[in-house]
Amino acid sequence: MKTLTLLQPESFAYSDTEKPSSLLPNEVLVKVHKIGICGTDYHAFWGRQPFFQYPRILGHELGVEVIAIGSEVTEVTVGQKCAVEPYLNCGECWACERDLGNCCENLQVMGVHTDGGMREYIKVPAHKLHVSEKLNYEQLALVETLGIGAHAVERANVQSNDLVLVVGAGPIGLSVLEFVKLRGAKVAVVDRNTQRLDFCLDHKKADASIVANDQTIVQILEVFGGKMPTVVLDATGSPASMHQSFNYLAAGGRLVFVGLYQGDYQFNDPSFHKRELTIMGSRNSKPNNFKEIIAAMETGELSVDSWISHRITFEEVAEQLPKLYTEPSLVKAVISWE
Repeated sequence: MKTLTLLQPESFAYSDTEKPSSLLPNEVLVKVHKIGICGTDYHAFWGRQPFFQYPRILGHELGVEVIAIGSEVTEVTVGQKCAVEPYLNCGECWACERDLGNCCENLQVMGVHTDGGMREYIKVPAHKLHVSEKLNYEQLALVETLGIGAHAVERANVQSNDLVLVVGAGPIGLSVLEFVKLRGAKVAVVDRNTQRLDFCLDHKKADASIVANDQTIVQILEVFGGKMPTVVLDATGSPASMHQSFNYLAAGGRLVFVGLYQGDYQFNDPSFHKRELTIMGSRNSKPNNFKEIIAAMETGELSVDSWISHRITFEEVAEQLPKLYTEPSLVKAVISWE
């Protein structure tokens, strides 16, 4: 089967590898139809992804077709279309015992810690597949990204009376915006990329947009009627942005870091205590997020078809992925085998 491997930073290689054959009783063989390109993939290519080792087959945002099932599989049948939950948790650690498989102590994320879906076929545990009878493979490939936003908004406990600021208008920021809007809160988005901000407003993903500059706080106060946000979700993975986000919160506010970077985070302790802030991380998502997202997409309550700004073929990935990273008009890129 055709396979694309990231050998080391900035070095892809295509190869023919053996198609998986034997299945464990609880495993499923799936054919990969669509692959979303994630910020993790770009960071891995440039050598800036934490928890990463080379060589690695990237790809964890997958729309797949069930080809064969193990002897004990009851969750799916051959021919079904599925989204893949790529978080391979151990099920035995203290985190897993508390239903926190998304931050399992031994977590292996497909395409990050273990090889992912930039190949024609892949074996997946049956319980990590989420079926849809209505969505197409491209839509299913976006479910994992949406799960990141859904879980982050859960972590933030966003309520309809909150004033919410989302920092970063890339795909993860967009996924956060989707679920803030579903909760009925007023939300503004801040970014340096004006094309992304225009996209958010044109597609009604946010109530207001703010250009990141030395007047950001002034703009925030204007948008929220002289008040600072009660919730800030930073989806940038930028240390400069994440440090600045600390200054955007109202007293009693909640700051959620959806992105991460390789380094230490520091804040002013008197300011932290004076405002009685809550700072938390958000990692991956949970099985219920996948189920709820697919249901919302099937009913039309949630639509992200407008996200896809670039489509490339599998053969174009090695050449196009580094170029996409710097493309100002990029919202979301999807890889197709067809």
